[in-house]
Amino acid sequence: MNIEKTDRIGELLTEHLKEMVFDELSYGYLEKAGVMDILKDVPVPIRKTEMNGITVLKIALNMVFVFGVDPGFKYKENYIKYILKNFDKNFSNGLIAKGLDVAEEENYEEACIYFRAAFQLDPDNANAYYCYGRALKDVYEKLSQADELADIGTYDRSAREDIIGRYKAESMDAFEVAVEKDPELADGYYYLGYAYLNMGLYVKAKLVWDKYMELSAGALEDENAEKMRKEAREDIELRLSQLAEPVKIEEGYNLILSGKFDEGIKALKPYTEGKYSGWWPLWFYLGSAYRELAKASRAEFEASGEGDASSDEVTRDAYEEAAKYFTQVLRLDPSNKDSMKELADIYSFLGNDQMVEKYKKKIDIVTENAEADRELLRDQAQLDAGITKPVKMS
Repeated sequence: MNIEKTDRIGELLTEHLKEMVFDELSYGYLEKAGVMDILKDVPVPIRKTEMNGITVLKIALNMVFVFGVDPGFKYKENYIKYILKNFDKNFSNGLIAKGLDVAEEENYEEACIYFRAAFQLDPDNANAYYCYGRALKDVYEKLSQADELADIGTYDRSAREDIIGRYKAESMDAFEVAVEKDPELADGYYYLGYAYLNMGLYVKAKLVWDKYMELSAGALEDENAEKMRKEAREDIELRLSQLAEPVKIEEGYNLILSGKFDEGIKALKPYTEGKYSGWWPLWFYLGSAYRELAKASRAEFEASGEGDASSDEVTRDAYEEAAKYFTQVLRLDPSNKDSMKELADIYSFLGNDQMVEKYKKKIDIVTENAEADRELLRDQAQLDAGITKPVKMS
């Protein structure tokens, strides 16, 4: 999990650094502590509430807090060297304990920071990734509550959903790494299944829950733990029974993705009526399948030398069928730009300039609104943070 390259939530955590200032430790102290080679001319984070009585432990905790928020921080490697010189890799377990403590107080974002720092110090620590995934899950569940809108600095629905989506994706990645690091981590599979379920990955959810049921089959000595395990297994048994049809739908998606368009259409069409008819991806994949059939028909007609494929009834019918499904996507998900682009292309082929212009305008409006949301979010994050930037102190 390389959060230095792909950090979905770092910018959402920066407000937690507002109590930090940065200063350089004196050469005399560095010499005495034997860290001149590590911290010479390196700004060190100090909490405004801890300007007096600074200790090695406080410095280390402040350092991990900084790169827990910002994994790409300029002096991160210096900080890690300092921590490992004064402590060792097991310091990460102390950070996990600290994260669990603050999570108990429902400070879930702060908990995320400690867990992020823990696995940067010890990349093989499966428990750090697992706890990170749990904290991320706590954050997005809290943000999903209607009365928590103000917590993300905006009442805009799309911005709110973007933030929740980031936490969900990050949580899924964390649980994936946790079970990769420790393939026997039963609870990791439990939560990974829910992460996959939230992302609509039903086949994967079934596979990891099957693995959970296998790993959790044995009895636990602790009575309370055994009771909780039994309840969890009953929960997953129910979930697995409910996944039968969603798994078949996802298998239909995969048929289309693998180029088996007729088979995919046959698998998915029965679900356009009934309780799954409100799933916009169902309609999008069907539209994509008909679009590909239309493209194949178009290519075949043009290769025959019979003229412009726009006059071919079979090709036109396939494109019109695709348009029907993409239009249904927009009824269910009005801001779906991919469907708008598909419809603009389809109507361009069909020669309906009015509809082409309609969907191009819709794309522009959605794009402008999304950029406005992002700008609002950036401005609000900067306003909330009030961070003192790292500077060299004279």
